[in-house]
Amino acid sequence: MSTGNDPVSFLSNQKDNTFYKLIEKKNGKQQYLSYKRQLKKFHKKVVNWFFYLKFIMFHKSRIYPVILILVVFVVWMFRQNSEKLEKVSFNGETMGTYYNIIYLHPDGTNYKSAVDSLLLIWNQSLSTYITDSEISQFNRNDFIAFKSPYFYPVLLKSRQVYEATKGAFDPTVMPLVNAWGFGPEENEMPDSTRINELIRLVGFDKIMFDENEVRKSMPGMSLDFSAIAKGYGVDVVGEMLENKGIENYLVDIGGEIMCKGINDRGTPWTTGIEDPSVEIFDRKIKAVIEVTDKGIATSGNYRNFYVKDGRKYAHTINPFTGYPVEHSMLSATVVAGDCMTADAYATAFMVLGIEEAIPIVNSHPEMDAYFIFSDNEGTINTFMTEGFRSILKTEN
Repeated sequence: MSTGNDPVSFLSNQKDNTFYKLIEKKNGKQQYLSYKRQLKKFHKKVVNWFFYLKFIMFHKSRIYPVILILVVFVVWMFRQNSEKLEKVSFNGETMGTYYNIIYLHPDGTNYKSAVDSLLLIWNQSLSTYITDSEISQFNRNDFIAFKSPYFYPVLLKSRQVYEATKGAFDPTVMPLVNAWGFGPEENEMPDSTRINELIRLVGFDKIMFDENEVRKSMPGMSLDFSAIAKGYGVDVVGEMLENKGIENYLVDIGGEIMCKGINDRGTPWTTGIEDPSVEIFDRKIKAVIEVTDKGIATSGNYRNFYVKDGRKYAHTINPFTGYPVEHSMLSATVVAGDCMTADAYATAFMVLGIEEAIPIVNSHPEMDAYFIFSDNEGTINTFMTEGFRSILKTEN
């Protein structure tokens, strides 16, 4: 019942009021009544939701088991569907290492020949061990126009990680890689004079590129994508599988991995991280993780090195000094949205060392890491991000 003081009564009692006439002309009264009806509906919904919440809280001991049963049923159905897919696996060689591929497919189609063909084309673009590859042609000249779709994306990612790590990841380190004997060219160990000459050719900011071509600002500069190549190759193969409708797969090239979906048991993919503190003939797993929809890459100096005059020289070259890295970091494992990103950051963290790597990985919530390092007494220690801890299954 109207009190005479509410807006509706006020307006109805002011028929001759100019303000009321203006409002009425613009259908103000109808708008007001419409808003009032909407407010009542909203109030009714709030009351209903409050009732539902109160009901759930009162009967939670009965409802929670029902929810649990529903969750178990959904997981069971998901696994039943996955069991209808046939497991396919094959392996081969590429980039001077192995590859291993596993996926689930409705009729078990084997795409090994397609993968091999793709990797041949990819290597023809980015392998420094192929003399007429795109990257080899660039290293011999001042610029090239892109011939394949693979050169430009790796340049973009390289620049991104180069800037994020303030130069720790730098593909222009190629002259130094060759000088230290870790590239396609055989060389004697360089002296300090030679190092000082070559380090002038290092600096990814001296490389200019767009979607069509890449140029170098100084003659003698060259590129080496070995610190990102395997991860990039993993992503390229994974993309090919997805284009064929494959949703559940694992692609592994030389230990750099991309996992998508689930395995044939209906669970996340399981992979191990090698213990870098043991000899090659006594290999063992340091940690096991369960991963899905992520790229994983590990970089370390415990396999690729040589010893001369009693001194160990690791294959990771510090672009700031021109010398192989020497610090307590034994291996760096990175988990990211794609394997190319994980591969690049893993290398950068090996250059930086444990103290500088931790702040960078902590500033990237989309990325997780697991570092194995030794302290001043030689004791092996580990560091892991919270996100990595959530996927860690076992650790030795």
